[in-house]
Amino acid sequence: MRRILILGAGRSASSLIHYLIEHAAAQDWLVTVADRDATSAARMVQGGTAVASGVALDATDAEARSKAIADHDLIISMLPAFMHMDVLNDCLRLKKHVITPSYVPDALWAMDTAFKEAGLIVLNEMGLDPGIDHMSAMRVLDRIRREGGNMEAFESYTGGLVAPESDDNPWGYKFSWNPRNVILAGQGGAAKYIRDGATKYIPYHKLFKQTVRVDVEGLGSFDGYANRDSLKYRSHYGLDEIPTLLRGTLRKAGYCQAWDAFVQLGCTEDGFRMELESNATWGDYLDAFLPHCQECATRENLANYLGLEHHGAVMQKLDWLGLFDKRPIGVGGLSPAATLQHLLEQKWKLEPNDKDLVVMWHRFRYKVEGLHQTIHASLGVIGEDQVHTAMARTVGLPIAMACKLVLNGDVKERGVQIPISPVFYDPILNELETLGITFKEEEVEA
Repeated sequence: MRRILILGAGRSASSLIHYLIEHAAAQDWLVTVADRDATSAARMVQGGTAVASGVALDATDAEARSKAIADHDLIISMLPAFMHMDVLNDCLRLKKHVITPSYVPDALWAMDTAFKEAGLIVLNEMGLDPGIDHMSAMRVLDRIRREGGNMEAFESYTGGLVAPESDDNPWGYKFSWNPRNVILAGQGGAAKYIRDGATKYIPYHKLFKQTVRVDVEGLGSFDGYANRDSLKYRSHYGLDEIPTLLRGTLRKAGYCQAWDAFVQLGCTEDGFRMELESNATWGDYLDAFLPHCQECATRENLANYLGLEHHGAVMQKLDWLGLFDKRPIGVGGLSPAATLQHLLEQKWKLEPNDKDLVVMWHRFRYKVEGLHQTIHASLGVIGEDQVHTAMARTVGLPIAMACKLVLNGDVKERGVQIPISPVFYDPILNELETLGITFKEEEVEA
């Protein structure tokens, strides 16, 4: 039996676990789901107890974590990104293959040689974004190159959103993945990309002001903002000389302008704790960031401070959240970001009958035989239910399929990997298509 350990049973792990259980007998797998919350781990393996077990494990407990890793052949870390390095160090020491959906930490590249010498695969960025975005882009890019095309521009955007039939709030958003990551999105350095040969930087406080309109056929119009460092993918994608390359995130139209209000106020800061009691009101929370004005109501003060129309779309979104009500916050002593998260987890909750939506869109502009050509490739996935969301399916299924490739010896590469080669993208994208996760391509006027 090949033993698989999944660390973390959060909301993105459901489809991963379901797939592994469904294929366990045929693949000769035993699956262990380990989570700090034993109830969550047990719930995730319901119906698969012959081949799977849920156990309690605090991944910050180095001894317990190491023991669990030692007892398995392949480790899948669904933990928060900041916890991956401890797991990766354990896997190197204990000689275990490992897969994560997260971006490659800078410190991990320095360990590439050590993992290769140990004969181990460390597969990162194996989810949706990053993950499916890499594989779907590389499949088209490699095809264009085989046909003699010379790439001039590549743009890619992805959004985890709410399905149209469940879109019942003015923000057009509900949580389908880790809320903390949504609150802190865009932090950790300036977004960086290249446009017509000019390198561009967008600092966090300007990120949600510099958006573009992205029209995705059959799915609607969205606002896109730049995501992290796009330039590092020039070499990964074999596009070192390309004059335009940008990777970004999609939100429903109007979301970014309203979210920018929180950024400008400081509500997304996570580096200090606020001296607010749990019985303080949301008005008190906002007042803490606003210039002092005894004569002004909080709502008026905020609109004036940020230069917003008092009855405009942004203020209506803030009204809908209840930020100007006299309701108590209900928590105290948290960072501004964590305090805001407490509110949004209530207001942006995916209800039992709600469905989410994943949208991905690529634009490839290239020149072949003297002619300019453009391809748009798009993906739209609607979740099945509150558990098997579109986000969980598009994050978890690629990981599970990669797990199969690794354990069956279909991947010969060793060391630190991201899924940009045909050994990954051909079998995984083909299998995803059988499950309804399919890209639509169209040639458009350049």
